[in-house]
Amino acid sequence: MPSKPSEKFCGQIVTESQLKDIIEIIETFPKLTRTELAHTVCELFEWKRPTGKLKGVECRQFLERLDKKGLIRLPAVQQRPPKKSKPKISRTREADSQATISTKLRDLSPLVLIRVETQQQRQLWYQYIDRYHYLGYQLPFGAQLRYFIQSGTTDTLLGCFQFSSPAWQMMPRDQWISWNHEQRQRNLQKIVNNSRFLIFPWVQVKNLASSALALAIRTIPGDWEHSYGYRPVLMETLVDEKRFKGTCYKAANWHYVGKTTGRGRMDKENKRHGAAVKDIYLYPLTKGFRAELVR
Repeated sequence: MPSKPSEKFCGQIVTESQLKDIIEIIETFPKLTRTELAHTVCELFEWKRPTGKLKGVECRQFLERLDKKGLIRLPAVQQRPPKKSKPKISRTREADSQATISTKLRDLSPLVLIRVETQQQRQLWYQYIDRYHYLGYQLPFGAQLRYFIQSGTTDTLLGCFQFSSPAWQMMPRDQWISWNHEQRQRNLQKIVNNSRFLIFPWVQVKNLASSALALAIRTIPGDWEHSYGYRPVLMETLVDEKRFKGTCYKAANWHYVGKTTGRGRMDKENKRHGAAVKDIYLYPLTKGFRAELVR
């Protein structure tokens, strides 16, 4: 597709790479409504108001303008929004279960994080998460980076990571940081959420998970800054207490600060109850993280 540097959203130039990302979202999730697409695009590119709310209306108008120009092809307008369904991910043999890997961590070291950047990599990543992670694949909120965990010795894929935008508010986290509402709104983007972490079920290697987390802690801040223009100072993650004990996070020196209330991670208006209660773990990425967050 030819570059369209003149395309702007709210005065901001939309790059060719962003247009390609929009096209990929539409093609990968063809059943999303136009409004859902607009919200997804806003989350991906951080197109938000100073209050933190998405510029959904403006984004839908922008997408419809691109559609009229023939730069993208939007789904037909739906009279009634359909019930939200889980995105359907195509399955290939490439992501099939493999022979058990049971060895010493040193035999696989050094570990390497492979950034998911191409469409082929994304489709494989989607498959692994959808098939082997208990939550499956869902469109992430806001900014995101995805990785494969790979053995630098054998080039074998061992698992997957996803890092994305943080929870809007979680009382234990917010009390631990000691920031107020205005400070949270201003500095929330300096937190990154480890929203997916998967070691493949056939990989049974002691200390692999905590070592992968340690590598991510060293890798993500620079990658995030390169991709989004700001460097995070704190990581967070949520662990389903009924399924996991958070052992790898504890081994990697993450701080347990409390539990969620059973609301959705991005429930800004306290409406969506019934989500599983989860343990909250935090990891400071800098010594002065708290001063950065309460500015």
